[in-house]
Amino acid sequence: MHKQGARTPENMALRKDAGRIIKILRNGAGLTQRDVSIALNMKYYTMIAQIEAGTARCPPDAYAALANVLGVNTSKFVQKLMQYYDPHTYSAIWGNERIEVQDLYTN
Repeated sequence: MHKQGARTPENMALRKDAGRIIKILRNGAGLTQRDVSIALNMKYYTMIAQIEAGTARCPPDAYAALANVLGVNTSKFVQKLMQYYDPHTYSAIWGNERIEVQDLYTN
């Protein structure tokens, strides 16, 4: 059975990929990690650093707020995160469809 959030090498690689995407979007928006953590009411900006490094996942209750802060389409952003954080559910819903970074800026 697959445990969601398990720290397998496969899952850790996917988390790092998600973190890279978030960092690209943050830099593209001209924001610092501190800017994002303040906007998300996170106590420590190091949480953003951990998410970007792939050592932590973005909390699901912060997905929509993070999309808003980064200036991207919320539903496509959540779908993109699911590609990395929950690939089994993603595949069950969307199959092989992939969301690219540029797709996050369209409605």
